[in-house]
Amino acid sequence: PQQTMSMPKTWLVESILVTLFCCLPFGIVGIVNATKVESLYYSGNYNQACEKSKQARMWTLLGFFITAGSILLYLLFFGLMALIVNHY
Repeated sequence: PQQTMSMPKTWLVESILVTLFCCLPFGIVGIVNATKVESLYYSGNYNQACEKSKQARMWTLLGFFITAGSILLYLLFFGLMALIVNHY
């Protein structure tokens, strides 16, 4: 019955992209978890595969949104600084 269930999303490609372009530490943790999904699924450990998929998703999205938030705050800060300097 477990083999008829579809394999959970691995998040491997997304984790690699986050590692390369966003946040190295969170991306690496995402890759580590993502690489375990397929082997756990094919060994019959469906619940553990789902858990690793959830962890890979969490670390990948966390790395992406922390980087996006940091960039946004950076742009906002320097945008406001430019407005203040040009005002005076």
